[in-house]
Amino acid sequence: MDIRQKVIDFIRVKGPSLPVHITKEINQNILMSSAILSEMVSKGDLKISNIKLGGSPLYYIKGQEYKLQNYIDRLNPKDRKTLELLREKKVLRDVKLQPIERVSLRQIKDFAIPLKVQIGNNVELFWKWYLLPGENAEALVKDIIRGEIPKKEPEKIKIPEAKVEPKLEIKPKEIEIERVLEKKPVKQKPKIKKPVKKEEKKPKSFVDKTGIDEFLSQVNSYFKKNRIEVLEHSIIRKNSEIDFVIKVPSTVGSLTYYCKAKSKKRSNDNDLASALVQGQMKKLPVIYLTQGELTKKTNEMLNKEFKGMTIKKF
Repeated sequence: MDIRQKVIDFIRVKGPSLPVHITKEINQNILMSSAILSEMVSKGDLKISNIKLGGSPLYYIKGQEYKLQNYIDRLNPKDRKTLELLREKKVLRDVKLQPIERVSLRQIKDFAIPLKVQIGNNVELFWKWYLLPGENAEALVKDIIRGEIPKKEPEKIKIPEAKVEPKLEIKPKEIEIERVLEKKPVKQKPKIKKPVKKEEKKPKSFVDKTGIDEFLSQVNSYFKKNRIEVLEHSIIRKNSEIDFVIKVPSTVGSLTYYCKAKSKKRSNDNDLASALVQGQMKKLPVIYLTQGELTKKTNEMLNKEFKGMTIKKF
């Protein structure tokens, strides 16, 4: 029997399977087995899950998607809570969700399918339960949108009753006169030697690009001052955002943390939610390190949505 057919027959009987079990069944070494599975996924013979068990994905065939629900307990608590909300509602509107829910939906790719819906001139993001048929999702999206239309209709009706039209006829004329007057000083702009200023700024920007990451140096100085040991780091955006795994000294010994460092002037709830989810994925407590301030809304959410998260300004 062909090895690929043997793989399909095994998964058809066992359901979504780990590569180690498939490798044992087809009696191949792990390298050969991985190559075969990768080829079958690329050809569409197999599907691969985003959810992982011990760092390994699950392989399954078309029609076994519903069996992925057997592994929901492997998700972290916040992702499970968001998944249950999606399973209950079937369709969710991204803009109406809490920041942590929005982050979770982007993590549970096996169960949450993104839908881009055009509403007027805008495109909005919706999420549908992965087992919900497309036509049912479309009907639910329309119901959600229709639920807000009545609120907007009376506002449109009131506008002509205010009799603002005579004023609108005068304003375009006034604006045209102002624009004509504004054209005169525009002619004088070439007299200002702007090219000289641009030439002075360019060499400075090149120096910054080729130089050392100043933000990384500042964070390392802060760690050194506080006797914090860096186990690993990853620069997400130069001079702006860095991920760390660190050891922080305490009265009971060194504690390991995931640390998100940002040079952002004002951090919002999305920044903190993203850091919290990253920490949960690494199964580590989280420190959010910033040079700026938190928005007023984010400060109000600290004791509820981000309880247990440490915020440090340096």
